[in-house]
Amino acid sequence: MQEQKNQNIAFDVTDTSNEKKFSVLHHERSSTGTSIETMANDDKRSIVRAFVMRKKNFIKRGSRNDQPVKEGPPYHTMSIVSIAGLLKTDLESGLKENSIDEKQAQYGVNEMEGDGGVNPIKLLMKQFFNILVLILVIAMAVSFAFKDWVEGGVIAGIMLINAGIGFLQEYKAEKTMDSLRQMASPTAQVIRDGHEKTISTKDLVPGDLVILNNGDVVGADCRVIDSFNMEVDEALLTGESLPVSKVNDILEHSDVPLGDRINMLYSSTTLVKGRGQGIVVATGMQTEIGKIAKRLLDSDSNTRTPLQKSLDRMALVLLAVAIVALIIVFAVAKFQIDDQVVLYAISTAIAVIPEGLIAVVTLTQAFGVNAMARANALVRRLVALENLGAVTNICSDKTGTLTQSKMVLTRFWRPEAGFYKVSGLGFDIVGDVHLESEQEGTAKGAQVTQDNMNFGLRQMVEAAALCNMSQVRQDKETNEWYGIGDPTEVALQVFAHKLQSGKPSLIEEGWKLKMEFPFDSSIKRMSVVCQSSNGSQIALLKGATERVLNCCSGIQLSDKEDIQYMSSEELHDLILPKVEKLADGGLRVLSLAYKPVKSTGDEQFEREDVEQNMIFLGLVGIYDPPRAESKDAVEKCHKAGIAVHMLTGDHIATARAIAKEVGIIPVDGSRDNLVMAAQTFDKLSEERIDELPELPLVIARCSPDTKVKMIEALHRRKCIVAMTGDGVNDSPSLKKSDIGIAMGQGGSDVAKQAERY
Repeated sequence: MQEQKNQNIAFDVTDTSNEKKFSVLHHERSSTGTSIETMANDDKRSIVRAFVMRKKNFIKRGSRNDQPVKEGPPYHTMSIVSIAGLLKTDLESGLKENSIDEKQAQYGVNEMEGDGGVNPIKLLMKQFFNILVLILVIAMAVSFAFKDWVEGGVIAGIMLINAGIGFLQEYKAEKTMDSLRQMASPTAQVIRDGHEKTISTKDLVPGDLVILNNGDVVGADCRVIDSFNMEVDEALLTGESLPVSKVNDILEHSDVPLGDRINMLYSSTTLVKGRGQGIVVATGMQTEIGKIAKRLLDSDSNTRTPLQKSLDRMALVLLAVAIVALIIVFAVAKFQIDDQVVLYAISTAIAVIPEGLIAVVTLTQAFGVNAMARANALVRRLVALENLGAVTNICSDKTGTLTQSKMVLTRFWRPEAGFYKVSGLGFDIVGDVHLESEQEGTAKGAQVTQDNMNFGLRQMVEAAALCNMSQVRQDKETNEWYGIGDPTEVALQVFAHKLQSGKPSLIEEGWKLKMEFPFDSSIKRMSVVCQSSNGSQIALLKGATERVLNCCSGIQLSDKEDIQYMSSEELHDLILPKVEKLADGGLRVLSLAYKPVKSTGDEQFEREDVEQNMIFLGLVGIYDPPRAESKDAVEKCHKAGIAVHMLTGDHIATARAIAKEVGIIPVDGSRDNLVMAAQTFDKLSEERIDELPELPLVIARCSPDTKVKMIEALHRRKCIVAMTGDGVNDSPSLKKSDIGIAMGQGGSDVAKQAERY
């Protein structure tokens, strides 16, 4: 009966009511400017992808520093009017200057908590509070007391070397908090007493009306009041590579994951497009980044490894043996104690103490550190090597760790033809395009080239290249390709280059951009009007599938004259199942369309006229692919008996697809019950989690607290846990784990300082 109960628990926690909605809507991404992320949904804002997070600023509260951080109300479920009333703010004129002091007294200064550094003397003394070291201190003192200078000098040298290494390692740990401090924006633009003014970020208080423009760093957690094509880069905190569109919508549920709170701005994130206004709802340690810092401050960095514990026990045993040796010597002398007997007794006792053991252990670990360095792994704590060899579970972030953090177009669909597969990774423009299904006159797996593309496919590739503001360039020194612009647009541009139809090639052929209608978050699409070398003009459209279909009246088949017109309902019935199939593979889906346009003479076009009666071209599926070495690494872990868990901020469909691709869960779906949404996992009590027959292998939409909770659950099962990550949101779990592994090139400074490897 208990077994059946556990099985039910394991299956229940994987159920997510929104998963199907995400599979069709959430993965539709557009790609203009930094606007692609938002094009996913139609009017269902509650499932728009918004990798929202949090930032810096911590409240210095004097005597209240030791108090736990209180959770504020669920501002994302409240109207702006309600929030303004709660925080006593006028939505037109902002706060009054004479109320600022009162609010700062209530909420504290918007700055980092802590004394700003460590006490070097205190830290140095801490290195000597070790049982074996204390015994060596006693042995050294006795040696010097009886003028045994050589013995005392050797012991002193060993202790100083050991203390110096420990001091340097722990002194570096303070950089964790320094890294968080440096993420702060120095100033903020606010409205107070009806006037705009620039103030120091540390002077922000809840209730301030903040004005934000492209390039600004958010100074505190805010609720969005107005947004105009506003998109925010939250990769620093969430690890997800795409920017997030922000809107002033009221969300229904208070337990919406942070990544889906599209009406919130979080401290330390950066506006990459548009502008807007927000009302400050949290500062200092009450911000989301403040909660991360609180965990870093509260986490125990002095957990001793099994080797250290064994050395402590051995030191106590040796101390007892040394005392017994002293007593034996005194007993042999019939307790007629003189200087000679004391010297002999002390020499015997010191001989029992292995004063060279610390040096031997340190040198052995140092050799291991050098070996790891040759493998491009930097070890910050020597004792981590011992835990590394005993790891039973690895918890890994997805973006930038298991995946490349580079968006790539891997599949697309064309009416009549079916699905195509695109090879190649990263920004490299070398890759092949193959047909996945057989069609008339073309065999399954046939390669597509520039020479054999039909009209419909060529039109789609040109739309991907021309309805696109990004660039792909090659570094002259390294010959590596890199992208400039929105990650999703770069993926489309790379795809066009693979078929020798990138924007530079088309410009050489005579194509010119006549007009651009930028991405608009309210309609989730962009369009351009281009002119070919023969003077004909064409409108190209790109965006979320639902919004693109609303602009279309037919589909383009293979031949130029072969256009099939149909009703909106017929279009949706034909296209949406294909969107779902791409989305089920973890892909973000965009749609492309076109139509010929006539010249107006003055070369002016109205957006409403351009974006109607379009001809649908096809769907493209884009995702962040796994690193080439990820699958092999996971396989080696499994062979070594190490379980691998993926803890990601991405959505559950994407997380499941990547987990299958790298081998964390089988592709046959036999262990899909071990894929769970963080929203479900977070609601489970420790008792319920401990009742699970097996902990989840994949948790999606994770917050920093979710990752820490998972590591704590593994610790309760007596597991040795390694955590890999690269974002600020990974830093609490990196520090909580037995081995914290921060990614070297892409990892944030906070993550690198928090790691324990």
